[in-house]
Amino acid sequence: MSAATLPGEGSVSVRLWLDGRTISRAEVAIRRPRAVAALVGRPAAEAARLAPLLFSLCGSAQGLAVAQACEAALGIDAGAHETARTLLTDAEALDSHGWQAAVEWPARLGAAPRPAPLRDLRAAVSAVMPALYPARDGLRPGGGILRPDVAALREALVRMTGWLDEAVFAGPPPMDAEDLVRWAGRGDSDAARLAARLLAPDLAGWGACGVPLLGERSPGWFGAALAGDPAFAAGPHCNDGPALTGPLERQAGHRLVVSVTERFGDGLARLFAARLADLIELPRRMEAAIATLRPADPGPAGTCGPGDGCGVAETARGRLAHWLRLDGDGRLAEARMVAPTDWNFAAGGPLARGLAGAGARDRDDAVERVRLLVAMLDPCVACDIEVHV
Repeated sequence: MSAATLPGEGSVSVRLWLDGRTISRAEVAIRRPRAVAALVGRPAAEAARLAPLLFSLCGSAQGLAVAQACEAALGIDAGAHETARTLLTDAEALDSHGWQAAVEWPARLGAAPRPAPLRDLRAAVSAVMPALYPARDGLRPGGGILRPDVAALREALVRMTGWLDEAVFAGPPPMDAEDLVRWAGRGDSDAARLAARLLAPDLAGWGACGVPLLGERSPGWFGAALAGDPAFAAGPHCNDGPALTGPLERQAGHRLVVSVTERFGDGLARLFAARLADLIELPRRMEAAIATLRPADPGPAGTCGPGDGCGVAETARGRLAHWLRLDGDGRLAEARMVAPTDWNFAAGGPLARGLAGAGARDRDDAVERVRLLVAMLDPCVACDIEVHV
């Protein structure tokens, strides 16, 4: 996966005005080809099947959110599949974090990407769907035929955890700020070496934005916002202001994040600690989910008629929501979505606010600092940076 080849997610343009050693002004704009429009006119089941193919990132989460929206519109109860579906999106999030650790984080250190080890992680992640749904039909409206192969799932999880232990943490993961400083000082992995850089006094608190965490998870809230205002998808807001979504939102109360925040404040160090906390907690969540899985059949068919619904799914980058309206034939008459990029890279959102007023030594330093902040907020979208001096 390369940020340069992700047309389904669009790209981000950042314009900076450097006044001496300060970024006096920052403008952020998202260029987004709305792939969601390709779902309009299609039957609900076909839309859910196509969603993972239309979007460059987070295919399982995209398919799940569309399937959930279809289920809400059709009155289908797929509650028996909730744990299995969360397991699928957690595995996908782990894969996304793994790509960042192997490709994006070395780049931020000026090192060559290390994609080869990703093959082992992705082989383990790809084993999850067939170990849950032998027909690979878990993301269709109503769910598929869920027949968990617990032994295969645990084997896949052991492989994922082993990959993290070796490729990211190179031993036990840091659990608080003191651990993080020691771990970074040893520099046994690219992640540790990046931590050492981000903990430096001139970077640890850089990019602090003061934007509140999103917090909203309810499909009802997202559905009302997307249905009531067509412009919400391109300019989302919560409590009349911007919001931040992603690992920090999920892990704000994690011991590592709390400790790092107390010592280094808001900024790059805190954002990176949240990504590490996500990598620590995802395998634990998956282990707990595997222990509670039970076989299930597809939910009963709902009524085929007009209706609307919204689905919400978690991705490594943050919260994703799809809203749709069905016509009397069960085809999508309207479809709207709001992605993590729309929140974090909004015109007055976390990236823009984190840059305005921040320090930079010169043009090159400003560009690299922007890339670091982008990597901590949403590294999977191509970013063009223009600096005016």
